Amino acid sequence: MAGCSSSGDGDDLDDNAGAGISQQPKETDPFWVNPDGNAAEQVAAYAKAGKKEDAEEIRKIAEQPTGEWIGPESPEQEALGFTEAADKAGRTALLVLYNIPHRDCGQYSQGGAADGNAYRTWIDGVAKGIGDRDTTVILEPDAVLHLVDGCTPGEFHEERYDLLKGAITKLKSLKNTKVYVDAGNAGWGHPDQIFEPLKRAGIDQADGFSVNVSNFYTTADSIKYGKELSTKVGNKPFVIDTSRNGNGPYTEGNPDERWCNPPGRALGETPTTKTADPLVDAYVWVKRPGESDGECKGGPKAGEWWVDYALSLAKATK
Repeated sequence: MAGCSSSGDGDDLDDNAGAGISQQPKETDPFWVNPDGNAAEQVAAYAKAGKKEDAEEIRKIAEQPTGEWIGPESPEQEALGFTEAADKAGRTALLVLYNIPHRDCGQYSQGGAADGNAYRTWIDGVAKGIGDRDTTVILEPDAVLHLVDGCTPGEFHEERYDLLKGAITKLKSLKNTKVYVDAGNAGWGHPDQIFEPLKRAGIDQADGFSVNVSNFYTTADSIKYGKELSTKVGNKPFVIDTSRNGNGPYTEGNPDERWCNPPGRALGETPTTKTADPLVDAYVWVKRPGESDGECKGGPKAGEWWVDYALSLAKATK
């Protein structure tokens, strides 16, 4: 599933070279580029079909490191595959853990582990797969946010805090793993509403927090939100998901679904640890551009590759 480290200079698009995807310079972007991801496969397919212009558009996505979202069934094997491939390439794996029970409040990405014990077992599997390899983890997008906004029923709150704190403890027991707990985005509310829940979830033991995951708020607005929140949680640093925020948020249509496959969006800043602010540890592409947010606006199921949307993101990017 994880593939292997890449080779080639990115110019050779014949059948043998596939997409020719290479790693980014380690000093500015230490995260691993998966040479066998959906975007890379699309580049190869377009090149084989003679669609060179479309291939080069999708290459804008394929050549950047994106988060690998660990599935529910084989956490140890997936984490092992991704981290070993990253290690072989001399890079850091970026893993997204999104399996908390009662996930996504019954929306397009509903699901998650069956119960608390199943989640703990899953986290143990992820940790075993990571081992001592360099890894950065984005922990449970929206899990704390949905404790605050009324989306997750009250009877599940105590367990969720316990599960998040336990996950941070487990992952931080690993030698070379950084953990960023998700903390919402610039458009949902105010940092005053979430800093205490983040503390209850164990932010003090984590390396920091993540903002704008799978969302579209500008980097400037995300930095402002993150810096305000940081002052309330011990000046913790943060990372920003810039995967699709190049044109900012969508402001039309049903307000409840503006986040879901909005048209007219663009790729944001490419991933890097060389950011504009010392509190911002990195710009990262947590959401994989071109994968659907859910079955809205003509999209397939959440997480499925949607080439038309991928092309629209790439073509809108200057």
